[in-house]
Amino acid sequence: MQALLRSVLALVKVSRPGFWPTTLWFFILPFAGRHMFETPAFWLGATYVCFPLGLLLYGWNDIGDAQTDAANPRKDSWIFGARPGETLRRRLPWIIAAVQLPFLAAFVAVAGVKMLGWFAAVLLTNATYNNLGFKARPVLDVLNQAGYVLVFVLASWLCDVPQLNPAAVAFSALFAMLSHVFGQLMDLDQDRDAGRRSTAVVLGPRPTKALLVLILAVEAGIAWRWFSGWYVAAFMGAGAVFFAVDALAGPARYPVSFTKVFFVGWNLVVLATMHFVWRLGIFQLS
Repeated sequence: MQALLRSVLALVKVSRPGFWPTTLWFFILPFAGRHMFETPAFWLGATYVCFPLGLLLYGWNDIGDAQTDAANPRKDSWIFGARPGETLRRRLPWIIAAVQLPFLAAFVAVAGVKMLGWFAAVLLTNATYNNLGFKARPVLDVLNQAGYVLVFVLASWLCDVPQLNPAAVAFSALFAMLSHVFGQLMDLDQDRDAGRRSTAVVLGPRPTKALLVLILAVEAGIAWRWFSGWYVAAFMGAGAVFFAVDALAGPARYPVSFTKVFFVGWNLVVLATMHFVWRLGIFQLS
């Protein structure tokens, strides 16, 4: 029993539970005040975007990242993901497939065969990143993160609600790119030592922070122009100011302790705002 529990916990760690709140936050955005909590389809999708989707996305990534992860002090944590051993890495493709299949069948039963197309899009996005080398190609590694907007498509198709508006989709795609660039900034030394030419490695630390400022400023502009509340624009604007000051006067490298505190704080913000964002629909067009 203890061995089984350890195996289950290892798989949960691979799925990066520290990222679950953000993915779930994405999932609820299309509902904007609609009462979907009593429907089985909502809970089916909400469950999927946590462990099963996390296992697919990050487990696939871990299979090919053993070298860089071994030297990464952030890894082997519940926030930033596991450092699976060789035995688990060999088994991961089969485990990932076994976890996906029941959800694939359930999605098709609920929403029809178009869900096969959704799964195909998710697989294609991950294959381009992990198997076609996008993760080691500047710009492409960042643009690939726009695939996270497929979470909106899942919510809309599964629960039969309208697709999220284009401004919110663009904002969210940029946010996924922003998060990835920030992650690259934290992994800059490990990626460079492993020979990976990520966008952050090519730019260097301070220009990468300047890129964060640019993305945040664009997001603040989108939020101010199109969204119904001022809160999002103010939050992204404050983030742009923080990283601008950090780029000019902050350290070139973030200590691991800072990244842990930052991500714990971020998850607290996500959890605290999830109901607020859903109830007020602040990502709806003004």
